[in-house]
Amino acid sequence: MAPGRLERWVRSGLQSLQWDQLDRCLRMSSLSEAECRRLAHLPLSSVAVYVSEPRTAAGNSDKVLAILPDSYYSSGGMVGSKPRGGFSASPGLNRGESPHRNQQPFPGSTAHDAVLVLDPSPGENFGHPVVLFYVDVNVTKKRCSHLDGIYLGEECLTLALKGRCQNQLKRWQSGPERLIGNGHSRLAGAALRSGTISGPVSGASRLVERGVGGLCEVHFLPLVVGVGDSNRTQRLRCVDQAEFARCPQPLPMGPPGLPVSSCELNKNTRRCHQQPLATHLSCRLYQTCDHAVLISGGWQQQMTFQRHVQNLQRFYRMLRNNGFHKDHIKTFFANNGQLPEEVEGVYSATEKAVIRNHVSYVCRKQHCADSLVLYLNSPTRNDGTMLLWDANLNGIADLKERYSVNELLADLAGCRATRVLLFVDQSYSGVLSKRLRGSQKHLNVVLIQSQTRQTHNHQNQRLNPGWEDNSWSYISPSTCLLDDLEKTSLVQQLLVPEQKGNVKYEEKR
Repeated sequence: MAPGRLERWVRSGLQSLQWDQLDRCLRMSSLSEAECRRLAHLPLSSVAVYVSEPRTAAGNSDKVLAILPDSYYSSGGMVGSKPRGGFSASPGLNRGESPHRNQQPFPGSTAHDAVLVLDPSPGENFGHPVVLFYVDVNVTKKRCSHLDGIYLGEECLTLALKGRCQNQLKRWQSGPERLIGNGHSRLAGAALRSGTISGPVSGASRLVERGVGGLCEVHFLPLVVGVGDSNRTQRLRCVDQAEFARCPQPLPMGPPGLPVSSCELNKNTRRCHQQPLATHLSCRLYQTCDHAVLISGGWQQQMTFQRHVQNLQRFYRMLRNNGFHKDHIKTFFANNGQLPEEVEGVYSATEKAVIRNHVSYVCRKQHCADSLVLYLNSPTRNDGTMLLWDANLNGIADLKERYSVNELLADLAGCRATRVLLFVDQSYSGVLSKRLRGSQKHLNVVLIQSQTRQTHNHQNQRLNPGWEDNSWSYISPSTCLLDDLEKTSLVQQLLVPEQKGNVKYEEKR
C-alpha cells in the first residue's frame, strides 16, 4: 500500500478520535476548552497503526470481515459462510444496500475492502479502547455522507461498533433524540448508526455519541479474514513507519502442544516430558502448604508480548523467594505454555476446565492450602471476563475460551485456605473488586491491584502494565506483606483481621 494513502486514512481517523476525546473532556471535567484541547491532542507518533491492505482483484473473495472476541453472534454459521461475529457499523458501501440492513448476516452487510485500527495506548494490556474503521473504495461522496463516514475521494472511512450494540442503546434513542428535536433528529440517528465524529457537534448530539462510545467501543484487535477464507488467515498487520508508534513485538509462538512422542523426537527437553496436570496430587494428607496459580491467557499472538513472559517470570521468582515449593506453583500461559526453563509447572491456557478444576480442588480440599495466591494477567473484557486462548481460531471468545468473574468467584467461594490473595494485573479489575466487597462467601479473599485509573465510560478500573516499577517482585519473606505494599503509591485493598477471628475489607491509600 502506498504510504501516502495509508497516512491519509490514519490522519483522518485520528482527527475523528481527537474530536471524541475533546468532546468527552468538555462534558466530563471542569477543565477549560483550551486545557481539554491540549489533553485531547494525540500525536501520530504515539498511536500504533494496524491495517489490512485492500486487494485489487474483483470479487467477493477480496472483501474482508472483522471479528471481535466479544462479538455477539448467532448460534449457527462459521466465518466465511455465515459469520458468527463481527461489526455492524455500516453495510457494503459500494453495493448500494440500505443502511438499515447493517445487522443482517453475511454476505454483503459486513464485508468491506479494508480495516484500519488505531491503538492510542500501545503499551497497555488489551482490554483498553482502540478505534476501528472500515474502509470502502469506489464510494460516492453522497453515499459516504449519508452514512456519516469520512470521505477521502472515492474512499470512505466509517467507525465500526461492536455487533448488536444498538440493542443496548434503546434508551438513548428516546431520550437524546427527543431533546434534540425535529431539526437535528437525523444527526442523532446518524450518530447512533456510526458513532463517527467528523467535526464539532452540538451538546445534545454529543450526548448521543457518548452513549455509543461508552457501550459500543472496541477493546481488542479483531480477527480480519477474507470472505470465503476457510483457513481464517489473519490479514491485519501492524505498520512499522517512522510517523507511527513502534509496533509491539508479539511473542513467537510454536504450534499447539505437541504429543509427547513427537516432542521428544524434535526437542527432547524437560518440557517434552510434561505430564497432564494431576490436580489430585497437589494436596497431600495433612500437609498444609502455600499454593499459587498464575493465569496469562494472551488470546492470540498479536496480543501476547515478551513482557507477559517477564511478568510471569518475576512473579514466579517472587513466590519461590517467599518459600513456595515449585510443585505448588501452576502457570497457565498462551496456547502451548512455553516459558523459560526456570519457570516450572507450566501448562497451556487452552483448557479452562483444567484451570477451574485445579483452583476449585485446592480451595475445597481440607488442610491443603494455607495461602492461595492467584496472579491474573490476561486480556480482559469490560465486564471483567478474562480471555484465555482462541483455540479454535474463529476469533470469538467461546464459552471454553473465557473465564468470567462469576466463574472465578464460584471457584473461590467458601475457600478453605486461610487466605486467598488475588494479584490483578489486567484491565477492569473494578468489576471483581465490587463483587468481592459485597460477597459474604469470600471473606478471606484479598484483591491486590497495580496502579489504576478509571475508564472514561465505565466505573471499572483499568490497569497499566503492572511491572513498570517491579513493585510486586520486591515482596520478600523478611517483611510483612502489608509493609511491602505500603511502600508503593498503589491503591490496595487489604485484609484486616478482627478480634473475633474473621476478616473484613479495609481500603488503604
